[in-house]
Amino acid sequence: VLTYLFSSSLFAKENLNRMSERQLNLYDRLINEPSNDWDIYYWATGAKPTPAVFENDVMAMLKEFAKNKNREQRLRQPDLEYLFESPR
Repeated sequence: VLTYLFSSSLFAKENLNRMSERQLNLYDRLINEPSNDWDIYYWATGAKPTPAVFENDVMAMLKEFAKNKNREQRLRQPDLEYLFESPR
């Protein structure tokens, strides 16, 4: 479930190239520190309150991404070529 909601790939493709170094560090911490991906899912969807240590602008971006306001079909992760594209 988390793969499609938050998908490191989908979220990363949309956001990493415009994040500051501080935000990249916060993102890295978010995806690596919690021991359970379901926690991130619950925080991003508002099912559980986000711990203060992870309540920051990157979490706000993730929560906004999780809302999927454009009702995009997120059925597959993007190809990883975007990792090799030059920053915009």
